[in-house]
Amino acid sequence: MKLLHLGDLHLGKSLGEFDLYDDQKFILDQILNIVSKESVDGVLIAGDVYDRAIPSEAATSLLDYFLSAFAKAGVSVFMISGNHDSDERLNFGSSIFEAKDLFISSKYNGRLYKKTITDNRGNINIFLLPFVKASTVKHYFPDADISSYDDAVRVIIDHADIDPNERNVIVAHQFVVDGVNNPIFGGSESLATKTVGLVERINSDCFDVFDYAALGHIHSAQAVGREEVRYSGSPLKYSLSEVNSDKSVPIITFNEKGKVDIKLVPLIPMRNLRHIKGSIKNLLDKDNITEPQDFIFVTLTDEDVVNDAMGIFQQYYPNTVKIDYENSHTKEIEQVDLSKIGENKSFDELISDFYLQIYGTEISDEEIAVMKEIAKEAGVAYEAD
Repeated sequence: MKLLHLGDLHLGKSLGEFDLYDDQKFILDQILNIVSKESVDGVLIAGDVYDRAIPSEAATSLLDYFLSAFAKAGVSVFMISGNHDSDERLNFGSSIFEAKDLFISSKYNGRLYKKTITDNRGNINIFLLPFVKASTVKHYFPDADISSYDDAVRVIIDHADIDPNERNVIVAHQFVVDGVNNPIFGGSESLATKTVGLVERINSDCFDVFDYAALGHIHSAQAVGREEVRYSGSPLKYSLSEVNSDKSVPIITFNEKGKVDIKLVPLIPMRNLRHIKGSIKNLLDKDNITEPQDFIFVTLTDEDVVNDAMGIFQQYYPNTVKIDYENSHTKEIEQVDLSKIGENKSFDELISDFYLQIYGTEISDEEIAVMKEIAKEAGVAYEAD
C-alpha cells in the first residue's frame, strides 16, 4: 500500500502583489502525475488546504479540480482542516464525497475519525485529527486532566479505537516537537504559528502508537523525533526564508506491521523563488540576468537610493516581489540601540532621524506632512508642533 502525504497547500495564497493560481495549479498537476507514476493508492492532506477561512472562488475551484482528478483515477483521499481553514466550508458535502472515497474530517466532535483500508497484508487504519484546541477537547472530556495541547491530544488518542497490532496512520495539523527541540520553520507560517504556537507544543512521542504520522502546520519538510513522524512541508515556497529550501512530497509504502519505507519525491515549481544581491548595475547586466520569470527578492548594495528601483527591476524581472538595501546606512542602523531611540523625541524628530539613517539626507516638510497623515490613519498618536 502506497500513500502520498501533502500539507499546507494554502490554495488562494498570493506572494506580494502576485497571484499564485497558475503556480499552484502547476504544482498540483505535478502531484497528480507523481500519484499516477508511482501507483499511489491514497493521498493524505494534513490541513491548511486553503490560505484563509473564506477562500476565493478561484481557490475552491482549484481544490475541486484537484480532488475530482483523484476521484476519476480511483485514488482515495483523506483530508483534515488546519488552522487556516473554515470547518464548515471544508466539510461541506463530506458525507456525499465518501461515496467517491474522499474522506474529510474538519472538526473534532469527541471521537477520532477512523477509516480502515485493506491490502494483502491486512488492515491499515487511517485516523483523521483536524486542528484542535485544548479547550475543545476539554469540552468532550470534562473529567480529564487537560492543561496543555499535549494533554489534549493524548486524551484523544487514549479514547480512540486503536489496535496496536494493526498498521495505524494519523493525519494531524498541530505544533509537534521533539522534546525541547522545535521544528525548523519554513518562514511563511503565520505569526501565530511562530509565537502562540510555541505554547501549543505536542511531543512527537504522542504518536508512538502510529506507524506513520502525517503532519501539517510547518512549511519546512522534516521528520520530528523519528522518521515516521513527519511534516511534508508546503509544496511551494511562500517566503524569502524558503529561498534555499527543496520542496518534495513523501510517499510512504506500508509493508508488514512495523515496516514502513519513505521516499521523498522532489517538486519543481513553475517559477522558482530567488534572492539576488548586488549593485543595480551588476544585477541588471545582460550577462547576469537568468530565469527572468522567477519570483525575485532583491537586495541592493548601492549607497544611494535608486529612484523607482521596483519599476526598473520589473522591466527585467516582471515578478520582482520586494527590494531592500544593504549598505553602510543599513549597517549603521543595525548598531542603533532601539530601546533608547525614541526617548524624549517628538514624532517629527523620530521620523527625521529614521529618514536620515536610511537615506542619508534630510526629510522634506511635504514628506513629514504625508507621514503625519499616515500616522493618523493608522491610529498612531504623535506630538504636535
